[in-house]
Amino acid sequence: QPIKPEDADLLPVDKWILSKVNTLAKDVTENMDKYELGIAVQKVYDFIWEEFCDWYIEIAKVRLYKKEEDPKAANTALWVLKTVLTNALKMLHPYMPFITEEIFCTLQSEEESIMISNWPVYRKEWEDEQSEAKAELMKNLIRGIRNIRTEMNVAPSRKAVVYLVADDEATGAALEELIPAYQHMISASEVHVQADKTGIEDNAVSVVIDKATAYMPLADLVDFAKEKERLTKEKKKLEGELKRVNGMLGNEKFMSKAPEAKVAEERAKLEKYTAMMAKVEEELKALEK
Repeated sequence: QPIKPEDADLLPVDKWILSKVNTLAKDVTENMDKYELGIAVQKVYDFIWEEFCDWYIEIAKVRLYKKEEDPKAANTALWVLKTVLTNALKMLHPYMPFITEEIFCTLQSEEESIMISNWPVYRKEWEDEQSEAKAELMKNLIRGIRNIRTEMNVAPSRKAVVYLVADDEATGAALEELIPAYQHMISASEVHVQADKTGIEDNAVSVVIDKATAYMPLADLVDFAKEKERLTKEKKKLEGELKRVNGMLGNEKFMSKAPEAKVAEERAKLEKYTAMMAKVEEELKALEK
């Protein structure tokens, strides 16, 4: 069982999730007092999935993996995971009594049953708007970088150096402080936070987020030889498809006898393949630079 950490051991991401579950306790209690049961359960659902599972658990894994190297940090992450999940289970219990009781009794031994446990109450000391703002900044950065990597078909295993140019000192300090929390989530081999674009290549891929811009060297994201080979194959394949479609649409016999729906389908294919070809040629041209 994890031991309660000192306040100084809590990272901004820990303070963020504790602040979130704290606000949730206040909101859900108010909703249930007014018998707004549907609103209350939707808030609990959104918190568990969108904040706790999608973000905090993924962020906490880094400290758990390094348990041998830094047991203190791992203990902090475990305590926060347990505390937040326990509170969330209590709020979910009126809607899902049996499964929450089973998980609750397996998760902890301090309270005998979730049915007679203390209901989560709002704690002033857990309120932390600053940490919530830092977490939102980090989430926007992760989303932005992941989106651009997906668009460029970059494998998650491929690491890239990430340069972060902050618009102001406070944003730069927050991004620097949060590096251990987000580095693995953006597949970064290194993260450099700076005030300007010094040392960043002109062809670097950029991602604009609120109050900062991320840059990644193109060579880190793309294996030029492999990408050129892939695009050349794609171009050849599209040339074949375009030849076939143009052949059919240019055939008077086909155009006069084929059903209207079939002709429309082939015209749609022509439009699609033409657009794809333009994109492939544009990407090939960019690789030549």
